[in-house]
Amino acid sequence: MGKKQKQFVEEITSMDEDFARWYTDVVKKAELVDYGAVRGSMIIRPYGYAIWENIQKVLDEKIKETGHENVYMPLFIPESLLQKEKDHIEGFAPEVAWVTHGGSEELTERICVRPTSEVLFCEHYKDVIHSYRDLPKLYNQWSNVVRWEKTTRPFLRSLEFLWQEGHTAHATEQEATEETYKMLDVYAGMAEKYLAIPVIKGKKTEKEKFAGAHFTLTVESMMHDGKALQSGTSHYLGTGFAEAFGIQFTDQDGEQKHVHQTSWGFTTRMIGALIMVHGDNRGLVLPPKIAPKQLIIVPIAQHKEGILDKAYDLQKELAEEFRVDIDASDKMPGWKFNEYEMKGVPLRLEIGPKDIEKNQVVLVRRDTGDKQFIPIHELKETVSKVLQDIQHQLYVKAKDRLQNKTYIAANMGEFEEKLNQEGGGFIKAMWCGDEKCEITIKEKTSATSRCIPFEQENVSETCVCCGSKAKELVYWAKAY
Repeated sequence: MGKKQKQFVEEITSMDEDFARWYTDVVKKAELVDYGAVRGSMIIRPYGYAIWENIQKVLDEKIKETGHENVYMPLFIPESLLQKEKDHIEGFAPEVAWVTHGGSEELTERICVRPTSEVLFCEHYKDVIHSYRDLPKLYNQWSNVVRWEKTTRPFLRSLEFLWQEGHTAHATEQEATEETYKMLDVYAGMAEKYLAIPVIKGKKTEKEKFAGAHFTLTVESMMHDGKALQSGTSHYLGTGFAEAFGIQFTDQDGEQKHVHQTSWGFTTRMIGALIMVHGDNRGLVLPPKIAPKQLIIVPIAQHKEGILDKAYDLQKELAEEFRVDIDASDKMPGWKFNEYEMKGVPLRLEIGPKDIEKNQVVLVRRDTGDKQFIPIHELKETVSKVLQDIQHQLYVKAKDRLQNKTYIAANMGEFEEKLNQEGGGFIKAMWCGDEKCEITIKEKTSATSRCIPFEQENVSETCVCCGSKAKELVYWAKAY
């Protein structure tokens, strides 16, 4: 490797040396984001946005398949509207950004820049829902939201981020509850089948649930450093918002009833998850299903006659089935190899004079570095199989990490020992259900309850914190 290529790779801090710095290096060097003019804001660059577009495309199809329609709500919320649901505003108050002036004039009422849109949907629903025939209302919107975070990091926590937020209204508690679980399954499928990120499904504790919700369901994933990332949430809101906003309908018996509501969201922080679950010391490693480019063609000795022509012919042929690009710039091949490894392109195709003579190409996998010589007539079939295997192996590797870094603790001594060992991880431990123990664990260890998993186990008879009779198993971890 030449000096320039070495410098190219050395610009990424080693994961083992400083994971946080490694993450920042990858985000910047892979040209995913740049920093905005306001502290904590980010510019999502074309490559980063292309990843989001691929996620958005798949998830939008899944959401529509479940009968939802896309709408768009305003960016601004009057303070009086936000105050209608007491628990909701208290939960978001520390993160709300306020508009106090319009032009040079001070506003008579402050305006909130939406941190989420429950109250906007409620205000609309009270005007359009009157009868059971108007239900269910299955709405979703793709938008930006603003939360004034104290500590920020690109994708993971920024002042403004992109997401989809679903908001639905139903005639009965059962219908709304089924919706809440259904959409959580959509998120779990998105994470596992497309992002190759295994998740744990469960319910948030009362302390950790969404402000104003009756209960919150979550999918939790493990990053390379053993920390957790909340990867999608689905909330059953009950009738609390409906009562506050007067959203009523006449049922089939002629009675006036309040609707039961849900909300659920999936955000650009999942790009951060992709980086931290699959990345390595050379940069990004992207699952083929959402990679902006699934294959990059690098001509070798491209100045020689016929090389570029053949490379472009291959690009045209492969583009019928795959997202493929060609780099015919005057950079050295080694530099190109490093650049596309940095950007996580799943497959690299090399073709030079000797390959043309042998009627073959060279395929190199980003995830393993394995190199294959493939006859050109077998290229399409081979590329398809290799991309499928990369997608599968990324999931298997992440699943193995999740299993190998998930530990059982019966008491606080074991809890702290497992949590603080090198590489961190998830702790499965029993809990009595008392919020005091939950708070104590966080104060002592910085770990939070991630979820009460749907698949319960009895790993101890007593609470890991207080030693009293245990109520249920909880996953605990330090988290982003």
